[in-house]
Amino acid sequence: MTAVKLSQELPVPAQAVWSVIGGFNGLPDWHPAVEKSESKTEGGVKVRTLTLVGGGQIVERLEHASEQERSYTYSILSGGPLPVADCTATIRVRESGRGCNVEWSSDFTPSGVPENDATAAIRAVYEAGFENLKKMFGAQ
Repeated sequence: MTAVKLSQELPVPAQAVWSVIGGFNGLPDWHPAVEKSESKTEGGVKVRTLTLVGGGQIVERLEHASEQERSYTYSILSGGPLPVADCTATIRVRESGRGCNVEWSSDFTPSGVPENDATAAIRAVYEAGFENLKKMFGAQ
């Protein structure tokens, strides 16, 4: 398995950020690559289909969510353009000294590309989300 873990400090309270990014179906509200998200519940399990800007879809299943911990974990069922398989990821928001820390991490198996390319693709997704959060929440 390959792991990617990135974090971003933001100068606002954790709950302010969590209220924007904490909804499993809320990626279009803050991630610039996601055009829309459609969520459905199948047998008590939440599944979202993300439609990407420029085309492509990713299907993900919610594995665990905790409002108290301000985190959720999901697995990718169909990665669309992402070169990964067996991917499980977690988004978490914690209080920190001057605001909050947003962490996005994943474990996956590269699929069809070298490990470095798969890692770069996942890092690029996370970095794009963090860049937009910095704009939204006034971080430098």
